[in-house]
Amino acid sequence: MKAIEAGLWSIWLSGLVLIALSLYATQSLPSLKDRFVKPKLRYRAFGDRRNPSVSIFSAPRSFTGNIGVRQSLAIRSWLALSPQITVVLFSQDLSVAAYARSISSRVYIDSDIDFTFLGTPYFHSMMARSQSFASDICAFVHPETILLPDFISTLNYAYKLDRDWLLVASSRNISYIPFYFDESKRHFPTEDKKSTRLQKELLNEHWRWSHCGGKELLAWNNQDIPLHSGVLPPFLYGRGIHNNWVINEAVASEFRFVFDASWTISSFYLQDPEQPSDNETRSWEYSGNYLLGSLYGSSFHPDAKYSSLVKLLKCNEQYILTNTTENATYLPKNQRILSLWNTQLLHFGKKKMKKPTACDHGFRSLNRLHDCSLEKRVSSSETLEFPFSLEFLLPLIADKNKTIVLTVAGYSYKDMLMSWVCRLRHLQIPNYLVCALDSDTYHFSVLQGLPVYRDPLAPTNISFNDCHFGTECFQRVTKVKSRMVLRILKLGYNVLLSDVDIYWFENPLPFLYSFGSGVLAAQSDEYKKTGPINLPRRLNSGFYFARSDESTIAAMEKVVKHAATSGQSEQPSFYDTLCGEGGTNRKGSTKCLEPETNLTVHFLDRNLFPNGAYQELWKKKNIKTACRKKGCFVLHNNWISGRLKKLERQMFSGLWEYDTSTRMCKHNLQGKIW
Repeated sequence: MKAIEAGLWSIWLSGLVLIALSLYATQSLPSLKDRFVKPKLRYRAFGDRRNPSVSIFSAPRSFTGNIGVRQSLAIRSWLALSPQITVVLFSQDLSVAAYARSISSRVYIDSDIDFTFLGTPYFHSMMARSQSFASDICAFVHPETILLPDFISTLNYAYKLDRDWLLVASSRNISYIPFYFDESKRHFPTEDKKSTRLQKELLNEHWRWSHCGGKELLAWNNQDIPLHSGVLPPFLYGRGIHNNWVINEAVASEFRFVFDASWTISSFYLQDPEQPSDNETRSWEYSGNYLLGSLYGSSFHPDAKYSSLVKLLKCNEQYILTNTTENATYLPKNQRILSLWNTQLLHFGKKKMKKPTACDHGFRSLNRLHDCSLEKRVSSSETLEFPFSLEFLLPLIADKNKTIVLTVAGYSYKDMLMSWVCRLRHLQIPNYLVCALDSDTYHFSVLQGLPVYRDPLAPTNISFNDCHFGTECFQRVTKVKSRMVLRILKLGYNVLLSDVDIYWFENPLPFLYSFGSGVLAAQSDEYKKTGPINLPRRLNSGFYFARSDESTIAAMEKVVKHAATSGQSEQPSFYDTLCGEGGTNRKGSTKCLEPETNLTVHFLDRNLFPNGAYQELWKKKNIKTACRKKGCFVLHNNWISGRLKKLERQMFSGLWEYDTSTRMCKHNLQGKIW
């Protein structure tokens, strides 16, 4: 009988264990609210419940002059707080990389995110990248913000809350540091309460709040629950509005407990009256952020109230939460938040308490907080304009050989344009320029941080949705390309013209430089596997390399003149002008010689520069493998009718580099970290 009872108990316990394991597995599944796939984490956290690991993310500017000094002081203050802190700096600047290597093994440089052509990082790309770190807490801190030890104690308190949370803390600005800041120490003397209290008292006499200035600190526990619903717009980091946008959307989404820790986190930055404001030098970047903030989310909604956030205070060595809207203060019991949300009221383990008189000064200071969401209104119809002319852009983006990679695009091809740009970014080719055929493409490119120029002579009153090969629109639009190439050549720059439907496997410029002056290297559009590749009308004007020399400029002038009076696209004008009608100027099977200008046209090897019909590469099961075996530099997505078919073929082939849902280039989240 006892054996039977023991067996039944064993079965019951086994079943209980299986149920517990099932419940645990269910709870471990990713949240359905999270629209993002959590990547396999590369960096494992080493913290625990008492000492959570913290990753601080920021994007500093060059470490030069006073800015470099202030940034170095700030980063050193972060590292001094705790050995559990890791710092990740998003930058493409070599001075930042050099600084990171010299200061600490806990500082990493990450350049595998989206940047504008001027080097400004995108905030949404930074946020996405932060998901690949497995630290217990993530924090975004302005690169010039100095942190004191109460930053860690506040995070330790927040980490024990039983709800997912997001905290925000406004910084103070000061004209000088009123005490000696010892950078040589590895850690702050947190045990020295008298010293810390003296520092705070001195700061209180020399600082003033800096609300709505873009220097707010954001921190959250790193869990599967997203900060907010919807998609984060492509804000430029450090150019205003993005922090407040995240805060307002997080409050509206109700995924997390959002609170203001400005009174428990001492953060400040030094003012530099001699440094010009970014608002003055890059006003278009700020205008772009404000425009995005007005178009997406609730940040500009009349009911958006940043100042209505629950405030975290510390009174008599105890953390308390206060709701200024309800004029009430709450003392959480064991950090357990029993209910929160719709009405923005808090109900904790203990009842509502009266404000302690010992903390009356702190409560009065709550009135200092201002509403940031309505700081500046921008009309959704307001346009964005680069303050750059073509003559200004060219020397800014050209490579050391004075070469520009030029593409021309209309709005219906904006996604393919971005896939093309993302591929060039991946190949680390920054010397590209976009010629926009319409205002929509121009404004889209500005918001995407592309070096863009709008052609004032581009045709108008055309439908870009039907602008594909063979249409009247296509014939009119293609003539813009040769005209732009000629203009850039006359300004002294070489041009590699590439359509946006050309996928780049490798950078072809080193190979193309091997062709000397007086040679125009162009893709062949011949589809037959064997035979001459320079037959009549087989010069593809969607990919060619032209040098800024006398013979090339003279020949391009002839092409542009011929195309202006032609009822066809520019492509026949290229062949008939340079190779002669019917191919009278052909030389062998791969070249032509224009007799008046003495320009040689070299038709590129189709194994290296295949068109869309050559060897039916687009029908291969694995196009990437097939092309790499051939040694392809590029592959043209032509010889297909219709824009949608072209997009579909490229997307499903795996040769697509842009995420249209997030407006970000596709990145390897386990990519290179310096």
